[in-house]
Amino acid sequence: MSTVAQVDVAVAGGGAAGFFSALHVKRVAPDARVVILEKSREFLAKVAISGGGRCNVTHACFDPSRLIQFYPRGGRELRGPFHRFQPRDTVEWFTSRGVNLKTEADGRMFPVSDDSADIVNTLLEEARALDVRLNPLQGLASARKNGEGGFDLELTDGTRMKCRVLILATGGNRGSGGLAVAEALGHSVQPPVPSLFSFHVRSPMLEGLAGIAVDPVRVRIPELKAEESGPLLITHKGLSGPAILKLSAWQARALAERNDAVELRIQWLGSMTRDAVQEEFNACRHKQGGRAVIKSVLGGLPRRLWERLVHLAGMNESTTWARMTAAEREALLGGLTDAACTMRGKTLNKEEFVTCGGVNLKEVDMKTFQSRLVPGLFFAGEVLDIDGVTGGFNFQAAWTGGYLSGTAAGERCHSDKTP
Repeated sequence: MSTVAQVDVAVAGGGAAGFFSALHVKRVAPDARVVILEKSREFLAKVAISGGGRCNVTHACFDPSRLIQFYPRGGRELRGPFHRFQPRDTVEWFTSRGVNLKTEADGRMFPVSDDSADIVNTLLEEARALDVRLNPLQGLASARKNGEGGFDLELTDGTRMKCRVLILATGGNRGSGGLAVAEALGHSVQPPVPSLFSFHVRSPMLEGLAGIAVDPVRVRIPELKAEESGPLLITHKGLSGPAILKLSAWQARALAERNDAVELRIQWLGSMTRDAVQEEFNACRHKQGGRAVIKSVLGGLPRRLWERLVHLAGMNESTTWARMTAAEREALLGGLTDAACTMRGKTLNKEEFVTCGGVNLKEVDMKTFQSRLVPGLFFAGEVLDIDGVTGGFNFQAAWTGGYLSGTAAGERCHSDKTP
């Protein structure tokens, strides 16, 4: 009969949340036998590719009351946890291990080196120094409570394992297995859907303009009474950039329910109102009436986008401000301040793939991230129904959840020495 491996703490998931939880178990209970189970060959793969390979570690928002406003789901529940471990603590943790972080203009924080390998290597080195076992190609397939108060685990390679404490940090994808394990142990799960994604939009307004960025832009979804502002990027398939990613995060479930098919309205000049644009038109008409409209780019718009909007308003290269008709003026005003197009599908943001959905937070003690239903079961990261907008907020939720779940799991091991 084969021997069943026995550990004190099994962490399912070798990402940011899983590593941080394992490290904090060992901080509290140095003698605990801790293993990280990862079904793929690589640990911390998402950390390595995030932020274009730079790793957006966290965000320079150090006020928990303001920080929670960047989480479409789970913000209210994170208020308490952020008072115990927030971005300032994340910065201190990495800095104390030789990884200095820098803050960019939009608040995102990256390693000074702009290299995610610094983050990955720090976590790996810390795990090895603390004697955390790393088991690649060995994910969690199933788990059940046993008569000893712990868990019997079936792993994806066919082997079995026993643990006293189980931490689920598998991420929010159905394919990761963590959600199925949580459900099998009695938890309710909000079905996951993508939360950060670009919009598929086909419109004469955008054709051939891929690569153009505009900042700031206001984008609305009238049907959902939703609006976001910020940089916008025209892509080969439609629209992306922070303004779109914020909309996708806050409206993830509503968009999924509508099969990602809704009307969009775009204000290309950001906060500039229709009346203000009209005043600019009047000024151009009086001061440079003989100048061609197409050569008079307003509001700092990219020239190619301005030319496209002028053409769509029915004007050609020779149309001057003085000769612009009322109909052409109204068409250009509409194109600049309330351009209509339709979203029909999405493209996942691979660098920051995030899901909306996961384990119901009402079933979790947010002081410890331990299950309220199953003693000894903890959660960290996107396996919970928590997600943030783009900008380092999802990693911060992972660091915070990893810290609290790992600390509480370590205390549980430390106080219970029975095998």
